[in-house]
Amino acid sequence: MDINPPKCTDIYYINFLIAASNVFSCTEAARCYPNVANAPSHDSFTRLLQRQPSDTESLWREVKNYVKPEEGCLIVDDSTLDKPYAEEMAFVRRMWSGKHHRTVKGIGLVTLVWTDGKTVIPIDFRIYNIDVDDKTKNDHFRDMLDKAEERGFNPKFVLFDTWYASVKNLKAIRKKEWHFLTRLKSNRLVNPDNKGNVPLETVDIPQKGRVVHLKAYGFVKVFRIVSKDGDTQHWVTDVQEMDEAEREDLAKKSWKIEEYHRGIKQFCGVEKCQARKEESQRAHIMFSLRAFLRLELQRIKSGISWFESAMKIRRVAVTAYLKNPLYTLN
Repeated sequence: MDINPPKCTDIYYINFLIAASNVFSCTEAARCYPNVANAPSHDSFTRLLQRQPSDTESLWREVKNYVKPEEGCLIVDDSTLDKPYAEEMAFVRRMWSGKHHRTVKGIGLVTLVWTDGKTVIPIDFRIYNIDVDDKTKNDHFRDMLDKAEERGFNPKFVLFDTWYASVKNLKAIRKKEWHFLTRLKSNRLVNPDNKGNVPLETVDIPQKGRVVHLKAYGFVKVFRIVSKDGDTQHWVTDVQEMDEAEREDLAKKSWKIEEYHRGIKQFCGVEKCQARKEESQRAHIMFSLRAFLRLELQRIKSGISWFESAMKIRRVAVTAYLKNPLYTLN
């Protein structure tokens, strides 16, 4: 028996996410589609989202040709996708938002990206859903690093913030024979002189850094960075020979994931899915990351920013309207 191919493919939806500006629904995707024979309906787009696998293999199949697993750095971080008006929507819970500096309703997205310092490419992600899968963000952290190792990655460094700097995570990285750079809270216990553990904030740390023994882990090198406004950060690495110049370079690379978060929210509609079902929300996030890949590759190839790439699409629509305005006074 012949099976008719689906009217709607993932590329249709990805292209819609790149071109759309405010509304990112299946209904709007169908409305925007060119008026051609057998154009996909909103039901076609809905079925597209609902039939996607729950793994991240389709993302990996696209990005694997644009990363160098033996080079660069892996960065892990999470971001809250704002869902202030969501009712009975899958994955939505109250959680802390770094953007709003308070607890908000949203979806917790944990992403693993690869960077060489110039480009940033998402290679894996997880959705925080502890009530269903009983996995913490730290569990997802280790799961994604395991998957990266399975896919052949051997990064120069793994970069992450204080949330993921648990001893269990640090030991998981050491077991892979990888290196890390992260930040520690000021109350983490270290032994600087073999006289006992003391809070990190009480230790004298010169500008060039200092090797100390991190409780329950082993010897690490710590750097104390004090900003102009007086904010103090403690950076730590397992590479005891690291100097301040290398630490600073890696710290700059670690901020690439913050740029990525801004990109998927502002230009790929990752927060805007209105569907309630798990399958649809997960698929929409997946497609948003694949849309980001296209904008990022265009930026690297042409030097055109994500913003300018989006504006080039929208200018065409504005120009067409200016040629033939629909709303005029008689």
